[in-house]
Amino acid sequence: MDALTDLAVAVLETADPLRKIELSHHAAAAWRQRAIPVLGTRRPPPRPARPARPELRRPGDMPKRRLGGEAGRIALLHALAHIELNAIDLSWDLIARFATAETPEGFFDDWVKVADEEATHHGLLSQRLGELGSAYGALPAHDGLWQAAEETAADLLGRLSVVPLVLEARGLDVTPETVERLERAGDADSARILHRIYTDEIGHVAAGRRWFEWECDRQGRAPIPAYHELVRRYFRARLKRPFNVPARDLAGFAAAFYEPLAE
Repeated sequence: MDALTDLAVAVLETADPLRKIELSHHAAAAWRQRAIPVLGTRRPPPRPARPARPELRRPGDMPKRRLGGEAGRIALLHALAHIELNAIDLSWDLIARFATAETPEGFFDDWVKVADEEATHHGLLSQRLGELGSAYGALPAHDGLWQAAEETAADLLGRLSVVPLVLEARGLDVTPETVERLERAGDADSARILHRIYTDEIGHVAAGRRWFEWECDRQGRAPIPAYHELVRRYFRARLKRPFNVPARDLAGFAAAFYEPLAE
């Protein structure tokens, strides 16, 4: 019987996005039914497998995208689909890399749910690209998203501070305006998908905050000073205003964490 961490590694080692989604949903269902143990023998790869396309470029080499017109909306949805594909792997890597015999079941409940939802998000965006006559892989994408995982591969608090509590929290700040712009452009279908992603990711930030505070307590560290230290170490940039304070509050993510790190 495959263990949860073995299934997590299987997702990471799968290049095909559709198969990655299928494996994610399968692993999540098996875990919810408590049909599998937690700890297996396989270790996560340094980098997840990736399909031949999209072409991966440095962030600075990516063309600027504008939302106006169908081509701009396709570029936006493609970029978001790429983010969500990385988010699938980031969730499973967190499980595979940091699971121990002492880790509470609630940790796996939360991050399996996150991984399952990220797989759904990528699938919805890929489907929408197809409806618009495009596909995931048709445009280049940047290869900077895995850097946070590589730099925090041995630091659970670092991983939680940067991925859910910087990168996903930033999504809460910018997505509502993007939804409104899509609605003004008459693209209600794409707007609905982004609203679904936004709603789910409030829960993802909440999971990040919950387990960040749990690990701080386990290490005897005060959460807010620890967050400031780790973001300065691993993110090395000021956080961008404006913040979506209501959404961050829904996630239990207090302004005392992020305001002192802002521009």
